[in-house]
Amino acid sequence: MSQKCLILIDGSNFYFKLKDLKLHNLLSFHFGEFAKFLARSGKIVGAKYYVGRVRQDGTPQSDKMLAGQQKLLANLKHHNYQYVLGYLLKADGAYHEKGVDVHIAVDMLVTAYENLADRIVLVSSDTDLEPAIEKAKQKGKVVEYIGFSHKPSVAMVRFCSESRLLTKEELLKFIKL
Repeated sequence: MSQKCLILIDGSNFYFKLKDLKLHNLLSFHFGEFAKFLARSGKIVGAKYYVGRVRQDGTPQSDKMLAGQQKLLANLKHHNYQYVLGYLLKADGAYHEKGVDVHIAVDMLVTAYENLADRIVLVSSDTDLEPAIEKAKQKGKVVEYIGFSHKPSVAMVRFCSESRLLTKEELLKFIKL
């Protein structure tokens, strides 16, 4: 019997790691194939992408960001991903994502306590998730950290049951031009 896998992607974290590699056009990213790659031979019971909701504030920048986000959400939906929206807080001219970590942690705990999956595949380098990771592991779940070879989180490698660091070459397979 194959393991039931839940894929959880911290969207901002994912975007900025891809941006470092100059692969940040998420509209050409094939999320469906990526989920299958992450699950290996496991059965995907869900794939979720977490991101801060862009709000219009009357500026051309927010209009452009909102249009881009709408296209991204359509791409995710096309690839059978659920998306979970936190919010963006603008401070000192920069946007900061809020609420996303809480959504990820809650989904990890619900998955563990309701036995919805055997393996939680976590694409995030956010160490704030450590308490939820520990609880999921205590409930017998495998929590796999998916990081990036150019910027791994040593703490996440330590916190999680397993870890995999993706290379630029592996990620290129999911960019559809």
